[in-house]
Amino acid sequence: MNVSTQARRSRTVRVAAALLTLAALSACGGPPAADPAGAAAPTTRFSENGVTVTLSVSEWKASEGTLTAVFTPEKKGFHLYSTELPATGIEGVGRPTAVAVSGALKAKGALKAAADVRSISVPGVDAQVPVYPDGPVTTTLPVRADGNGEATVLVGYASCSTRDGCTIPVSDRPVRLRVSGDGPTFEAP
Repeated sequence: MNVSTQARRSRTVRVAAALLTLAALSACGGPPAADPAGAAAPTTRFSENGVTVTLSVSEWKASEGTLTAVFTPEKKGFHLYSTELPATGIEGVGRPTAVAVSGALKAKGALKAAADVRSISVPGVDAQVPVYPDGPVTTTLPVRADGNGEATVLVGYASCSTRDGCTIPVSDRPVRLRVSGDGPTFEAP
């Protein structure tokens, strides 16, 4: 094998390794995925009462897409309550993880969480309380544009730890968007 062929193979191997690394980073929560046109998915983030929430809109095509909300407790050992928890909790304990849209953006289906629900016992509560495992929870909501204009995402949650107690619940926290022919964009916080 001559030096020129060996150099080409070496470069090909390096390029392939770089591409595999980028693919692995994307699959493991690396930078946000780009839409098919090459633009980054619209994203915003806020932190309130011990949880950081990252919102993004992806897969936008023909006035439809997916609204993703990642709820990340800021302290180790904290969990979020299930999306199926009643609005007032169980015997007053807990608040559901919730994402809803209004205005120029409408829900096309139900909110789904990418985590299994488990039930825990809470002192002073007779019934089991449905929660997600400790740590981040990703939810998705299929959405569609109902024309151009202003839209609002309403976010709700509460986080708790069996050792350290609970944070103050967040209810109907508004996040503003603008929907246009190019899709939704988040307004600056």
